[in-house]
Amino acid sequence: MLTDLPLNELEVYRGESAEPADFDQFWQDTLGEAREAAFAPILEPVATSLTGIDVYDLTFSGFGGDPVRAWLRLPQGARSLPALVQYQGYGGGRGHPLENLQWAACGYAHLLMDTRGQGSVWSRGDTDDPHGGGPQAPGMVTRGIESPRSYYYRRLIADAVRAVDAVREIARSGRLPQLGAAGSGGAKVAVMGHSQGGLLALAAAGLAADLAAVVARVPFLCDPRRAVNVTDAKPFSELTEYLAIHRDSADAAFTTLSYSDGVNFARRAAAPALMTAALMDAIVPPSTVFAAYNNYAGPKEIKVWPFNGHESGGPQEDQLALDFLARRLTAKPA
Repeated sequence: MLTDLPLNELEVYRGESAEPADFDQFWQDTLGEAREAAFAPILEPVATSLTGIDVYDLTFSGFGGDPVRAWLRLPQGARSLPALVQYQGYGGGRGHPLENLQWAACGYAHLLMDTRGQGSVWSRGDTDDPHGGGPQAPGMVTRGIESPRSYYYRRLIADAVRAVDAVREIARSGRLPQLGAAGSGGAKVAVMGHSQGGLLALAAAGLAADLAAVVARVPFLCDPRRAVNVTDAKPFSELTEYLAIHRDSADAAFTTLSYSDGVNFARRAAAPALMTAALMDAIVPPSTVFAAYNNYAGPKEIKVWPFNGHESGGPQEDQLALDFLARRLTAKPA
């Protein structure tokens, strides 16, 4: 069944998101600290049985200089490739070197970022989150929620932007000739993700300069005040579980969330974006997706799946993303 507003109301819904007065300064300071503490990306070739794709084990410098793992996959023999940075959904990590090959097979330098502290639910991860926090509900949504500076998603969003920095730094260094195009001012770098990964794509769109394209599929953690009133599914229910115990902490928690709210990043984004929403999605309410979409500042389009849940469009959505990226990254059409 439909989980939210009818489509005609979704098309005009702009959300309930508050925007902190110091939002821009907060992220400027966070990313400045991360870049000041950064080390050069470390690349290690991975031996596989693949005949058309080279795989590298990449370690780059994320939030506060923390090491973050990623896979970098490159079509063999190619030059001047556009780069696609992908972020994983909730509970997932970068997985196995032989997974997620389709983007490199379609002609992209594909960086798949690991997710700090996650990667033990549906896809393996290899990156620690070495920072603690106060009391939290099980999961990641309330980790460090007492303060915007201690909040988990501050660290993860900084990692997402630093992943874009890393692929550009590798390109500029000339270490991998396949990445020639990605070094020309970032004009050939796109970002993509589903659910939590969609949030990270929106965050990168709002914080990283000169992206060529953004694909945010059913993005999570947009308009959270609305979300907790519409769904009792995880991961948003982690927030309601926390607030059911910490009854006097709601205002502080939602203030913290406002610094990581996808709507606020969408307001600052300029790159062409493809977003998707599913009208039977009980995990990410479609109104929260439309709040981000309707506030998105750059060129945009949205695909709505009327009869799907959080899986959204599946392989048809993959094809939609490939077509969208091909038009904007001048790769061969899929």
